[in-house]
Amino acid sequence: MPEDIVSERPLFGGKLSSTFPQRFQDLSDIREVPDHQEAFADPSRDESLIFELLEFKHDVADNGSATWFLQDLATEQNAEGSVVIEQSGVLEAPGLIYNNAPAVVTTAIGQMAISKGRQGREAQNIVKVYLANLRLKGVGTDVLITAYEPIVINPLSESAGTVGAGLAVPAVQVGCVPMAEVFNNAIESFKVYDWGLFGV
Repeated sequence: MPEDIVSERPLFGGKLSSTFPQRFQDLSDIREVPDHQEAFADPSRDESLIFELLEFKHDVADNGSATWFLQDLATEQNAEGSVVIEQSGVLEAPGLIYNNAPAVVTTAIGQMAISKGRQGREAQNIVKVYLANLRLKGVGTDVLITAYEPIVINPLSESAGTVGAGLAVPAVQVGCVPMAEVFNNAIESFKVYDWGLFGV
């Protein structure tokens, strides 16, 4: 059974960091990733973890901001059957305060049918999506941490060749840390080493 080795990983040139399993490969080595994103994936399980820096959305309230971003993501990806399974209240993030401005975090978990890349609706996989919104008010930035965990792999999806079609194998069965735990750990361990990244 493979052992899931977890370590602190540098993000955005080491200006930020988060802790998650080493089995997640840096996607920027494989394909082009936008400058405001750092993306990691475990191709053998079709799981991914994305860190994204966005301009602070003043028109979105703290309470329910993760749900707002989750629904925005579903729209952006032309997802079908998108549902929010659970959402958290607003929690303080004391380690991320800049200039005495409070930082808060909210999370949301949803389920949706999405297709990879340019594949059409007929190749949609059903995935569980975990999304955290870390609101760094002192630097006017919304940080999104998004984790994707497949539930059902469509036989027509490009993932089927690697992972196999049908119900996804639970992480614990193959000695991997479950995605819910990977996600929570990624949020709790998120650190800022250089606030200059945010132009302050």
